[in-house]
Amino acid sequence: MKERLIFHIDVNNAFLSWSAVLLLKQGYKQDIRKIPSIIGGDESKRHGIVLAKSPIAKRFGVVTAETLYSAKKKCPTLQIFSPNYEWYYEKSRELMKYLSQYTPVMEQFSVDECFLDMTGTSYLYKDYIKLAYFIKDDIKKKFGYTVNVGIGNNKLCAKMASDFEKPDKVHTLLKGEIKDKLWPLPVKELFMVGKKTALELQKLNIKTVKDLAESSDALLYRHFKNQSTYLKEAANGIDLSKVEARSSKHESISISETLPYDYEDEEKLKEVLFRQTEEVSRELRYKKQYTKTVAVIFKNNRFISYSAQAGLFNATDKTEEIYKTVKEVFENNWKEDPIRLIGVRLASLTEKREKQLSLFEENNEKAEDDKIQKTLDEINRKYGGTKIAPASLKLLGEQTTKNKYKNHE
Repeated sequence: MKERLIFHIDVNNAFLSWSAVLLLKQGYKQDIRKIPSIIGGDESKRHGIVLAKSPIAKRFGVVTAETLYSAKKKCPTLQIFSPNYEWYYEKSRELMKYLSQYTPVMEQFSVDECFLDMTGTSYLYKDYIKLAYFIKDDIKKKFGYTVNVGIGNNKLCAKMASDFEKPDKVHTLLKGEIKDKLWPLPVKELFMVGKKTALELQKLNIKTVKDLAESSDALLYRHFKNQSTYLKEAANGIDLSKVEARSSKHESISISETLPYDYEDEEKLKEVLFRQTEEVSRELRYKKQYTKTVAVIFKNNRFISYSAQAGLFNATDKTEEIYKTVKEVFENNWKEDPIRLIGVRLASLTEKREKQLSLFEENNEKAEDDKIQKTLDEINRKYGGTKIAPASLKLLGEQTTKNKYKNHE
């Protein structure tokens, strides 16, 4: 059986890098990657946190997910820039289109990273290390930002390799390099080992990846149950998962994120889902598509994944309609377990609305709604985030946030 060869491409500091490219394009005089700067949410709202930081800001001790208030206390000269999600989507699509020329089997892992399955392409590329350097340097020259390229015999090792040292680097973690490159790492650096798990492992005197690789199966199972299999295999550089190519027909649109810690609070989870729904519904409208199926994806602190979905009576691209269903699916299916990752997926996509109007709804009202939504999307796309939204949607989002206080009255 032919040894697999996988590339993992990861944009260095994507949100900050992509914002820097846009600002320079618009005539901004400074490269925000070279000054104390961050990409952050609105300070006046509860999501006023650091989303990305420049290397200089990092040297001041600024960390991702801390409040903007805290970050500015650490670095008084810090410059704050709002996220521009539409621009990030555009740069992501541009990157994925570029990378797709190297292999027919590509899996986008997140907005700023993907896997390329290079297995069986040796007749095209004689030297994979040279190819990785070419891709890295070509992206820098063509698009104005840097990436890391990790090379491994599976997705896990390629992903780990791309994280070794940043930015603008190529690293390998091949089968014969596991003991030398992976085992000496602190166990907390192993992919998908969170803070909680790392602390539990350290209590068992498992401090390095090597300690984990050589630990007793029975000991791990006693403390981590189903997660123990993943931990042991990952520590030994084993990963059998395939690089799954996405359909070019856009059969679904999804977004998911690993949370900064395990969320057990219902309203916090709803806040994340509300923000994710805004993003995927904007993506839906950008592609001029409509959805008839909405799903919520969960992964708990034991790495057990489950999902649930619901069909819509009418295909829609409206954030408000989609979020109402997302909220219902969540409320009916969350097992009240600590959640490590959560996401929203829109499926059964169509380019036709096929909406059945009620007796009291007029076609011209529908057209007017579409015109308003298109205008709002254009404003938000230009200025980033969700600066403006319909009043009904604002109220829906505010209700999601305020319910937690109401429940304690």
